[in-house]
Amino acid sequence: MWKGRFQEETTDLMKRFGESISFDWRLFKHDIRASIAHARGLERAGILTAEEVAQISSGLREIEGEIAEGTFAFSVDLEDIHMNIEKALTNRIGPAGAKLHTARSRNDQVAVDMRLYAKETIDLIGGKIQELQRSLVGLSRRFPGAVLPGYTHLQRGQPVLLGHHLLAYVEMLERDRGRLLDARVRVDCMPLGSGALAGSTILIDREAVAKDLGFACVSRNSMDAVSDRDFMAEMLFALALLGTHLSRLSEDVILWVSAEFGFMSLSDAHTTGSSLMPQKKNPDAAELTRGKTGRLYGNLIALLTTLKGLPMTYNRDLQEDKERLFDSIDTAELCLSIFAEMMAEATVNEAAMREAASDPFLLATDLADYLVKAGVPFRQAHEVVGQLTAYSLEHEKAFPDMSLAEFQQFSEAFGEDVFAMLELDKALEARQAIGAPSPTRVRKELANWATALGMSD
Repeated sequence: MWKGRFQEETTDLMKRFGESISFDWRLFKHDIRASIAHARGLERAGILTAEEVAQISSGLREIEGEIAEGTFAFSVDLEDIHMNIEKALTNRIGPAGAKLHTARSRNDQVAVDMRLYAKETIDLIGGKIQELQRSLVGLSRRFPGAVLPGYTHLQRGQPVLLGHHLLAYVEMLERDRGRLLDARVRVDCMPLGSGALAGSTILIDREAVAKDLGFACVSRNSMDAVSDRDFMAEMLFALALLGTHLSRLSEDVILWVSAEFGFMSLSDAHTTGSSLMPQKKNPDAAELTRGKTGRLYGNLIALLTTLKGLPMTYNRDLQEDKERLFDSIDTAELCLSIFAEMMAEATVNEAAMREAASDPFLLATDLADYLVKAGVPFRQAHEVVGQLTAYSLEHEKAFPDMSLAEFQQFSEAFGEDVFAMLELDKALEARQAIGAPSPTRVRKELANWATALGMSD
């Protein structure tokens, strides 16, 4: 492609070092789609005839089919997906194929391919996120009465419904989906027509090409258009944060299925055993998801590091962007898919959860609230319940087993009705504020999410 300037052949080692066809082949659909739209733009500009555009379109569709079927022969000598397709097209249809690269560069060609790929994959990941949300909502609805301790510092804090706990992840996932959709707005801008960095003296109707490709707008600065990878960094950040949330969910599941907790069981189909210890049933899917989060972080940092010192405009360093995004998309898609499948088949040990949630100390804050309602300042109420807890531990006597006289040793504000509020289900139902975990509130939230996610009753 540059033989006019060079007198020596590129060495085999340099070819291996510089090639990207081993990974950017996956852009073939987007490259062909953009090339057909560009051909139509060249026709409008008077460079190509209608017959030539038909030849180009037919030839490209034939190549697309061969790549999809796995019969197309890629060449490392041609470096990338763009030149592999263009060379094959020219060999098949002749001069019309050689005209296709008029008024464009591989710089704006790869930029448009990556944006088309990004739009497609944002929609894909968004759908996978919703699959996991449906799985979590479905698990919550299958066990509507399951109550477990909520934890801070991994110490039992207050009782919550399982549905409330899982809905926290549904909310996180919705923010992840929102971030990707927000990034999509900035992805949806067409750079094709920017050339290598300063456009072309051959005037192409860029807005018509953008409409043909389904872009919302065209880029306003040719230098920025070919060097901009902000949209990829945004996507990688959104995927890295998605990984954070999946890793946290993984950690909960790993704890819950342990013998020490015993809150949940995963199906045999989503676990593995030990090559030595025959009794083992390991939550490998959750552990691998937790581990793969590091890949998502690493890809983000790798791209930011690549970008940070680049002068305007295109530099070959940018070839390093694709593998980062491809890997993060593949990783996120796989983690979301396996988690959605796994949680849909998971079962809950409601008895074990309730036993843990029945720890009387989980209602210590409720006792403080009781005193506040009786007119005791909160800080004083907090101290009283702390003293009461110390007494309970010292005398090995749970709150419900104490007498009223014992309660009143610490505050005269305690009355006979204190024992009613120490009942777990009543304590849960009392949490009626918006966002709180009362059964009534959780049922409404699950119903709202089921509707939003298109789930049937």
